Amino acid sequence: MGRLVPAVTRALDVLELFLHGDGTLSAPEVTRKLQLPRTTVHELLTTLAARSYLVTIPDQPGRYRLGVRTYQLGSRYAEQLDLAAEGQQVARQVAETCGETVHVAILEGTDVIYIAKVDSTHAVRMVSAAGRKLPAHCTSVGKMLLAALPERELDARLEGLELTGMTPDSITDEGTLRAALASVRERGIAVEHRESNPDVSCVAAPVRDRSGRVVAALSVSVPMIRWSEEREAELAALAAEGAEALSGRLGHHRREK
Repeated sequence: MGRLVPAVTRALDVLELFLHGDGTLSAPEVTRKLQLPRTTVHELLTTLAARSYLVTIPDQPGRYRLGVRTYQLGSRYAEQLDLAAEGQQVARQVAETCGETVHVAILEGTDVIYIAKVDSTHAVRMVSAAGRKLPAHCTSVGKMLLAALPERELDARLEGLELTGMTPDSITDEGTLRAALASVRERGIAVEHRESNPDVSCVAAPVRDRSGRVVAALSVSVPMIRWSEEREAELAALAAEGAEALSGRLGHHRREK
């Protein structure tokens, strides 16, 4: 690895400060947060503004926000993203951590399509594949994606839909499904027990793009012989971690509360 250039590092530190809070900062705030000399901060802000990476706010003298050049770079990065390829990489990392099968799926109508899959390292594996389509209401990824839809869009997709079950434990009643989706929204995690496969339980978390919209879900699937309440909690946290990592690759940045 080559030597880091201090001036470039400081300029990037300045830009990354704008990812937090309300997205605006003054020179004194930058100075305090980065513990840099005031002269250095002034030079950095002046240079970044001259190159359109920052702009001053007209009605707030002395305050800066991100400029058009950062948007152009972000847009070019987004154009080059491949959700399936990025999902496969993150799924592999999650699978290496837990040793279980990991999927990434998207919603198409009222079905989910698996766009990435990494198999478990255990002898018992899932009978699934990238490209396979399943009813959304029978899967954890599907319930996660349905729960993220605006209410009007969810109503439109469910109107006239026959909720066909895949196992005796599948949800086949709309009222039960809506209650399950409300629980998913509250928890931020979706779980299904034996609803798409009588021998498997799954837990899923939402994947967001740079606008914050849920565009996919990442799940960890486990045979019932390896499932427990403790394991569910562990895998829920891991799925959320993986989904957040994939969201970050798609340009999403979680706002600090």
